[in-house]
Amino acid sequence: MGDVAIVGIDCTFPGAAGVRAYWDLLMRGGDGIAPVPAQRWEARDFPAVSDSGGFIDDADVFDSDFFSVTPREAAAMDPHHRLLLPCAWRALEDSGRAPGDLAGTETGVFVGLMGGEWGRLTMSDLARVTPLLGSGSSAGMAANRISYHFNFTGPSLAVDTACSSSLVAVHLAAGSLLTGECDTALAGGANIVLSPSLGMVYGQLGLAAADGRCKPFSADADGIGRSDGVGLVVLRRLADALADGQRIYAVLRGSAVNQDGRSNGVIAPNRWSQQRVLDSAYRRAGVTPDRVAFVEAHGTGTVLGDAIECAALGAVHGVPRETPCAIGSVKGNLGHTEGAAGIAGLIKTALALHHRIVPASLFADRENPRLRLGERGLRLLKSPMRLPRGESLAGVSSFGMGGTNAHAVLGSAPRTPRTADGARTRGARDAVGVFTLSADTPEALRRNLAAQADAVAGRPPGGAAALCFGSNRVKTGLPHRFAVPVRDTGALVDALRRAALQDTAAGGGRPWGRPVTAFLFTGQGSEFPGMTAGLHHDSPLYRRHLAEADEALAPHLGESVRDLLLGGDERVHRARFAQPALFAVGYALARTLTSLGVTPAAVLGHSLGEYAAAVTAGALGLAEAARLVVRRGALTDGLPAGGGMIATGAGPDELAGLLAAEPGTVAAALNGPADTVVSGPLDALERITRRLTRRGIGVRPLPVSHAFHSPRMAPAAAGLRTETVRCAPPAVPLASTRYGRVLRDEPMDAGYWAGQIEEPVLMDGALGALVADVAPTHLIEIGPRGLLLQIAARGGRAPGVEHLHPSPGPGATGLELAEVLAALYRGGLDPLWEELYAPGHRGAEPPAPYVFSPARRSWDRESFVQTVRPAAAPVTAVTAERPEPPRGAAGADAAAGDDLVLDAVVRAVCEVGGHPPERVVPQARFYEDLGFDSVMIMQLKNQVEARLPRVGEVSVQQMLPALRSVGALAEFLGDVAMARSA
Repeated sequence: MGDVAIVGIDCTFPGAAGVRAYWDLLMRGGDGIAPVPAQRWEARDFPAVSDSGGFIDDADVFDSDFFSVTPREAAAMDPHHRLLLPCAWRALEDSGRAPGDLAGTETGVFVGLMGGEWGRLTMSDLARVTPLLGSGSSAGMAANRISYHFNFTGPSLAVDTACSSSLVAVHLAAGSLLTGECDTALAGGANIVLSPSLGMVYGQLGLAAADGRCKPFSADADGIGRSDGVGLVVLRRLADALADGQRIYAVLRGSAVNQDGRSNGVIAPNRWSQQRVLDSAYRRAGVTPDRVAFVEAHGTGTVLGDAIECAALGAVHGVPRETPCAIGSVKGNLGHTEGAAGIAGLIKTALALHHRIVPASLFADRENPRLRLGERGLRLLKSPMRLPRGESLAGVSSFGMGGTNAHAVLGSAPRTPRTADGARTRGARDAVGVFTLSADTPEALRRNLAAQADAVAGRPPGGAAALCFGSNRVKTGLPHRFAVPVRDTGALVDALRRAALQDTAAGGGRPWGRPVTAFLFTGQGSEFPGMTAGLHHDSPLYRRHLAEADEALAPHLGESVRDLLLGGDERVHRARFAQPALFAVGYALARTLTSLGVTPAAVLGHSLGEYAAAVTAGALGLAEAARLVVRRGALTDGLPAGGGMIATGAGPDELAGLLAAEPGTVAAALNGPADTVVSGPLDALERITRRLTRRGIGVRPLPVSHAFHSPRMAPAAAGLRTETVRCAPPAVPLASTRYGRVLRDEPMDAGYWAGQIEEPVLMDGALGALVADVAPTHLIEIGPRGLLLQIAARGGRAPGVEHLHPSPGPGATGLELAEVLAALYRGGLDPLWEELYAPGHRGAEPPAPYVFSPARRSWDRESFVQTVRPAAAPVTAVTAERPEPPRGAAGADAAAGDDLVLDAVVRAVCEVGGHPPERVVPQARFYEDLGFDSVMIMQLKNQVEARLPRVGEVSVQQMLPALRSVGALAEFLGDVAMARSA
C-alpha cells in the first residue's frame, strides 16, 4: 500500500471545539462528560438511561446563509449534515488550501455515520413528510451535501459499519487516492445522540455505563457512555503533499478492514478477526508490529470487549519486544462517539505523532488486572509518553457492533530538509507580508477579524511573514475582503483589532469585479541617491528584476547601475547615470508587479519613463531599451550646461505671452489645465518665475541638469535619429506623451525617440486618452518617488480612481509594495502571492479556522414540527390585507400593482425558504443568496400562482429566465399579469 498524508484536520468533540481544544483536552487529561442537555430529552423521563454523556455545545447552531441553505431546509436537515459542512470547510483551510480552490476537482468525500435516528424521528408521521425531510434524513446526503456545496466531482459516499464507520471511511478514501480516483479526499464521520433509544438498547444488553462514562481497560469499567462528535481529515498522496509543501500531521502507512463472519453472535466481538485485521494492516503497511510504539485501541470500557481486544493486541504486539506496547482509548475522555469513534482515535493519534508525545489514558490508574496487560507486552499510559527521534509508528483500531473491524497504521511525518542557507529563519522576523482575510458578509468579516486577532495574540511574538503567506493561500476565497501589510505579529494584532471595530474593515468590502490598473512611469527629475534601496532589501522579487536591468545596461554603461543605486552615489544626478538608473528602477518595479499578477490595462510614460513603459507594453525588448537609454543619457550628458526647467501653476495660454518674450523658452510639459513645465535658459526662467510670482502663480524649479524637451535637445535628438531600433506594436495600450493620445500604428522607432526628447510632453492629453480608453480603477506610479500621481490629482483627469505607489520616496521599503498588493486584493485582484515571499518565508502556517455565525439555531425539538413543514399558503389572508387593483386600473395604479406583485413574491419566498422578510430584497439571487434548488422553485411556482390568481398558471420553463433575482421574477410576473389582463 502506498503512503497517504494527513494534511488537514478539523473536529468538534464534547468539551473540545476545534483541533487545539481537542489536543488540550487530551494533554490535560480532561473529559467532556456532562448531564444530558434539556434540548435532547428530559433525563427524568428515562430512568433506565444514564443522565450523563458527551454532548457538543451548540449542536443546533448552523450558519445556513454561509452554505446557501434556506432556514427551512436547514431545520429539516439531519444535524449530522449540519455539523459536517463547517467541519469540512475548516479541515480544508487547515490543509493550507482555500476551499474554493478545489471547486470542480475530483476531490472525494467519505463520511462515516451510524444509524438513521433523524429519519426515524422526523419521517414517522407520514402526514408531515416533505421533500426537505426526505433529503434531510438521508445518510448518503451527508457526503453529497459536502460535494455539492464545494463542487467536488470525485467519489462521494456515506459508510455505516456501526462504530467502525469513520475509520472504514478513511480506509476507503486512502484506497481511492492510491488508485488515482481522486487527488484529495475528505474522510471522517459524525455522531449526534438525538434520543435515548440506543442508550436503552445498550442498557438492555448490559453494555451501558451507569454514570455515562467509558472507562477503558479500567477495573471500574462498567460499559459504554454515548457521545457526540464530528471529525474530518484531509488526505493526499504523500508524494503530492510533499511536492506542494503542505504541512503533514502524520502518514497513513496502511489500513485494513475485515468482518467477524459467523462467530458467537452478530453483535459480539471476535478476537481472531481482530488479530487478522491487525496483521493485515501491518502487512499492507510494510511494517512489523514490534515497531509500533502505541495503539489507539477501540477500548469501549465493556468488560467483554476490553478483554477480547487486549487478547488480540497482546497476540500481535506483545511477544517478543523489548518495550511494552502502549495502549489507550480516547473514549475515556469523550465517551463512545459511535460512528465518529474511529476518526476521534485517528485524529488523536495523528496529533500525538505530530507533537511527538502520546497523551495519558484516563482511568489508567486503576488498570483491570484481569486483562493481564503486562504479560501480554502491553501497558496503559499513566502519564504522557515522549516519542524518540526518528520515525514513530502507531496503530488505530475501530470495531463495529456488527463485526466490521478496521485498523490503520500511522507513521510520523517525514522530515523536510531545511534550505541550504537557512533561509527559513534568517530575516523572518522583519520580512514583509500581506495578511488576508475574507468572509461572506461584512458582519462575518468583522467577526473573523476579531477571532484572528485573538489567535495571533496567543502566539509567541515574532515575524508574521509565514502566517501572512498561510492566510494568502487559505483566506482569500470569499466575497468580502480585508488585507494589511505587516512585518510582525504585534503589528498584525493591532491592525486586526482596529479593523474589527470599524464599520468597513480597513477598506475591506465586496469588490464586484477585478481592478483595472494603469502604470504611470516617472521620468527624469525623480532620481536621488540610494533610491529603492529599502525595497531592494525587503523584496527578493525586486532584487531579481533590478539585476536583470543591471545586466542589460552594464555592457553599454560600463559599470553596474545597481551598485550605483545601492551605494548612494551622487553621480545619479548626472544624466549619463540618472537616465539608466531611472530606467532600471522603472523596469524592475513594473516587472515586480507583473510577476505578482498585477497586469496593466494600459501604460503611460512621462518623458524618459516611456522607455520602461514601452518595454512593459512589449514595444521594445529589454536589451534594446537598455541600449537606447544609455545612448540617450550619454548624448544628454554631452550637451552644454545652462538650461533648466520650472513647474508652474499656469496653463499654456496664460504662459504664451511670457514665453514669446523670452526666446529659447518653451512649454516643455503640459501636465494639466493649470500645470505646465517651462524649459529654457536659466536666466530666462528666473525672469518668468518673478513675473508669475507677482501674479500669485506658484512656481517651482525642477532638479534637472538640462532644458529637456526644448530646442536645446536638438543635438541629442539628432544622435538618436541615427540609431537602428527594433520595435513592435505595443501588446498593451500605450498612451504616448509625445502625441497626447493612445498609440495606433505609429512605430516606436528611432524617429519616435528622437522627437520624444525635444518635443513637449503631452501628459494631460495622454492621461485623458488613457482614462477614456480603459477606465482604470487604480493608477500605479512606477518610479522612485511620487510625482505623476500628484499631477493626475491636480489635473482631475481620473476622479474616483485609487492612487498607488510601490516605492514613493527615500523612506520606502517593502511595506509600500505590499500595500499596493493589499489594496488591489481588496479591490478584487487575486495576486500571485507566492512571489511576494522569499522561499524560506513560504512556511505552511495556516491561520485560525473560519468562525461561522452563531446566530441561527436550526434544531428546536419543541417547535420542530412547525419549523420544518411549510404551512399552507395563506392566500386569503394576503389578498385581504393587500387586495389587487381591479382590472383596467391604469396610470398611477400601475406602480401599486408592481408593489403588490413584489410583495407576493417576497411572501412566497419567505414561505418556501423560511427566510425572514428583511432578507428577501429585490436584489437577492435565488440560488446564490437564498439557497433555492429545483424542488423549492417548483414550490415557489405553486405559491406565487396561489397568491397571484391574476397571473394564472406559469410553467417553470417560462419562469427560468426571470430567476436571476427576486426583483426580476416580480417584474416578469407583473408583465404576465398585465398581458393577461389586457
